[in-house]
Amino acid sequence: MNPASMTRSAAAPEFRAAGTDLSERRRSGISRGPLIDIASAEDTGIAWDAEGAATIGAFTTIATIAADARIAKTYPGLAAAAGGLATPQIRHLATLGGNLAQRSRCWYFRNPHIDCLKKGGSDCPARSGNHLYGVAFDLGPCVAPHPSTMAAALSTYEATIVTDRRGDLSIASLLGDGSNGASDHALASGEMIRKIVLKTPLAGERAAYERAISRSYAEWPLVEVCARAVVTDGVFQFVRLAAGGIAPVPLRLLASEAALKGKPATPATIAAAASKATAGAKPLPMTGYKLDLLSGLIRDLLEQLAA
Repeated sequence: MNPASMTRSAAAPEFRAAGTDLSERRRSGISRGPLIDIASAEDTGIAWDAEGAATIGAFTTIATIAADARIAKTYPGLAAAAGGLATPQIRHLATLGGNLAQRSRCWYFRNPHIDCLKKGGSDCPARSGNHLYGVAFDLGPCVAPHPSTMAAALSTYEATIVTDRRGDLSIASLLGDGSNGASDHALASGEMIRKIVLKTPLAGERAAYERAISRSYAEWPLVEVCARAVVTDGVFQFVRLAAGGIAPVPLRLLASEAALKGKPATPATIAAAASKATAGAKPLPMTGYKLDLLSGLIRDLLEQLAA
């Protein structure tokens, strides 16, 4: 018996909240372990502290986040990301914790007859196969981009994650750096996300989110970007940029942020920052187009925030 078959036959239990991703994996035979149904009233909903910062329960639905007027005013990039995710039906059921902990959307991973790294295999078949929707920043053995839109947006807001075992995890700590091709996150077996803690927004900050997709509705983004900025007297005083769809984990675009801070909010500055976003990229043979999409989204978002 090969190792992958042994892994499947002794599959670990999995949590099920809404099950929007899990149900699909069960139908295809990718997920075979016993299920643990979870629900917690105390981890549902949005709480606000005296300074105006939100804590969102992990069982809060994506639709609730997208429709919350105070979230839209205080964390507009997060609300826009939630509103653009999947379909209304899925948003109505899918939870924030589930979105963060979901599994890869790679078609090789989703094929029950293929043993990729995430299923105990020895290599990533997408690397030498069809990787049209793969990464443009090749950071590790797996070339599938991380599927969580909310993780990219929360990275922009520098949110922290609280589990039933650990507190104060950054998005980077939760999802890793892309070097572990066998895993989609750094949660231990049986560890559960309980809440997501956001910081108090800055005075005068604005934010926006955009995605590039291959069809109008219900499509996974090819590239997505969330941007926050404070522009005072025509100068970028504060900027945070994070992108999804381009790497095994959401990426903070630190070089672009540095190129904007303290600089005039002009088309030339924005164009220079957008070009910095692709520095260090290692696109696969089929994914170079994602770098053009990334630059274009950054320019569009920054021009909106600077207006």
